[in-house]
Amino acid sequence: MASHLKAYTSDNGPLILDGGLATQLEAQGAHLQGDPLWSARLLQTNPQAIRDAHYRFLLSGADVVTTATYQASIPGFIRHMDVSSESARELLMSGVQLAKDSVRRFVSDGRPTEQRRPLVAGSVGPYGAFLHNGSEYTGAYAEEMSVEDLKVWHRSQVECLAAAGADLIAFETIPSLKEASALVELLREFPNSKAWLSFSCKDGRCISDGSPFTDAVQIANRSTQLVAVGVNCCCPAFVEPLLDYAGSLLSPDMSWVVYPNSGEEWDTQQGWLKSGKTSASIAELCNTWMNQGASLIGEINSFSSVLFSSIFSEKPLYPPGGCCRVSPAHIAEIRRQLRGSDASRASALQLD
Repeated sequence: MASHLKAYTSDNGPLILDGGLATQLEAQGAHLQGDPLWSARLLQTNPQAIRDAHYRFLLSGADVVTTATYQASIPGFIRHMDVSSESARELLMSGVQLAKDSVRRFVSDGRPTEQRRPLVAGSVGPYGAFLHNGSEYTGAYAEEMSVEDLKVWHRSQVECLAAAGADLIAFETIPSLKEASALVELLREFPNSKAWLSFSCKDGRCISDGSPFTDAVQIANRSTQLVAVGVNCCCPAFVEPLLDYAGSLLSPDMSWVVYPNSGEEWDTQQGWLKSGKTSASIAELCNTWMNQGASLIGEINSFSSVLFSSIFSEKPLYPPGGCCRVSPAHIAEIRRQLRGSDASRASALQLD
């Protein structure tokens, strides 16, 4: 894996992540709202839909596809799908294989010459995602758990994703310092793996459990395996103050990963709801982020596509991106904005 990632060191442009996998799966006809396994259920019931979703994002210009394992766990599969422990492990690992299948198809079909061979990121959500009660946005559960408890919980997820050959591990929407510490410690058990660590945040200074974002960045700095730290699934307006607040603490060996959501609010019963608050558009916020030192920035409509700053550049880049509610068409537009690629690819996303 290290040699594969090293190929990106000569390109200081941002890596463009795929968009909201569940959003695309629902656009393809899947019914995921309210499901305790979310997209992960389709690993068993409709794996081809996941391959198709990955492929659409690759066609749109994504450099990284993220596995359908954010809400996947061995206990979750056993509880909600009535499978054995071994079958549950196989399901978790299949998330990587499905993404790799899509990458192989994309490459064999003849990817654009200017596009790098895509990477596969193994998604690991917080323990709160398993609880399916919205606590991934508060981190309240961590008060009753130890660092060791959280390491035990996440170990099988990371083990399966690493064994399946994920290029990177994506620790996403982490709401608490305790869980972040557990993940940083756990990552050392997999010395050949690289990862990024992104936090859910409640405002422009604090992650979801109320701890300062500066403390979160300092925890990330303890790891030599993390290639990026940042925020995801938070309000876009929070990004500028968060990066400004912690910018001086970012390790020179690390970059920012930034992919906020659309600014809508998530309700566990009703799904995504329009916020009553008026906020600046992504386009307006991009100018501000650029003034903070962003080398490459993209924007599109009221949603932003997902961007991952160049994880191997000498200087950290600060590009914005989008977490949920981002379609392949948004990714195609953001790639056109950043790389000058033909935006017509957005109209060519029909699968046979």
